[in-house]
Amino acid sequence: MSDTRGDYLKKLECASNLTREEAKKQLLSEIEKDIIVEKARRIRQMEESIKLEAQEKSREILADAMRHGATGYVAEYTVSSVRLPNEEVKGRIIGREGRNIRAFEQATGVEIELDETNELRLSSFDAIRREIAKRSLEQLVKDGRIQPTRIDEVVAQVQTQMEDVLLEEGKLICQTCGVYDLPLELVRLIGRYKFRTSYGQNLALHTIEETKIGVQIAHEIGANVEVVKKGCLLHDIGKVVTDEEGTHVQLGVSVLKKYGLPQEVIDTVAEHHEDKPFSSVESVIVYTADAISGSRPGARYEPIEAYTARMEGIEKVASEFDGVDRVFAFQAGREVQVIVNPKDVGDDEITSMAYDIARKLEREVEYAGQIKVNVLRQTQASETTKAK
Repeated sequence: MSDTRGDYLKKLECASNLTREEAKKQLLSEIEKDIIVEKARRIRQMEESIKLEAQEKSREILADAMRHGATGYVAEYTVSSVRLPNEEVKGRIIGREGRNIRAFEQATGVEIELDETNELRLSSFDAIRREIAKRSLEQLVKDGRIQPTRIDEVVAQVQTQMEDVLLEEGKLICQTCGVYDLPLELVRLIGRYKFRTSYGQNLALHTIEETKIGVQIAHEIGANVEVVKKGCLLHDIGKVVTDEEGTHVQLGVSVLKKYGLPQEVIDTVAEHHEDKPFSSVESVIVYTADAISGSRPGARYEPIEAYTARMEGIEKVASEFDGVDRVFAFQAGREVQVIVNPKDVGDDEITSMAYDIARKLEREVEYAGQIKVNVLRQTQASETTKAK
């Protein structure tokens, strides 16, 4: 039997022109090719399966993160409200022939809107002005002495307290975001978020929402949560830097370097608009959370930005004249109050100044309808009796 098998093998070798070892190698080579093809097919199937699972998982992570990003923070845009105890207080705020309400509007640059209820609405495009006016009015109502001189005193006091207000607002935003170890000056700068909008979206609201989303994503995928927290909290810090030139990304990076923030946090700020390639997964998370908060339906809209820019432009044009102390745009830009320094501008000059400001506004500002320019020159004297 063995001889017969040997004879068959010799005949096969002759027919194939291959030795036994050569045939064995060729067979193994063919089998190996089949295995490689099958292996590649299975790898592709696994990759497709992993991609589908990854897409589904990423959608779950993002959806869950957005759900956790919901926030109850209340933002005011152009109107703040103050509730009065009764009609008598409203009458005292108006004053005889409206003198108190005029004094309040001139001191704060904020309009008071009245209706039949006991709620006053303070209207201004400038959120810090509105906050000063709101706090001043609440203090005047509590004090009970409402007359022009007292109004000026209270408004001046509240203006000096605004740095403390910004610090408190900054602490509140930081605590809501879970960050507690920042320098006080940086916290005070964060407090300005409450009084700043970006494309109509309140910056404090956007930051809190983004941080909650970013932290949830970081937890889900095992990223550095502390870096993401600070990156989200500080990503738009450059938007509240008003005394330097540059993009908000450049200004933000400069501020964080000034206060010695870690480089990985600075990188998340530098890269959150893809001005630089992403250097870490934390940068990607900050970018993603920012995009989610900013692009969700209803988050942002253009009109408030255009409105604010127009009001600021009107005030800027009027403030460029010599002797001007303060400028306030009212009635959505249809009226401008220009308060001059009585030492620099005489009674005879205010009429020509009003004319010149109106002509300059016509040339340099886009507006609908008309703008009424009021130039005010006021002198005031006060004296205190001796104590008895």
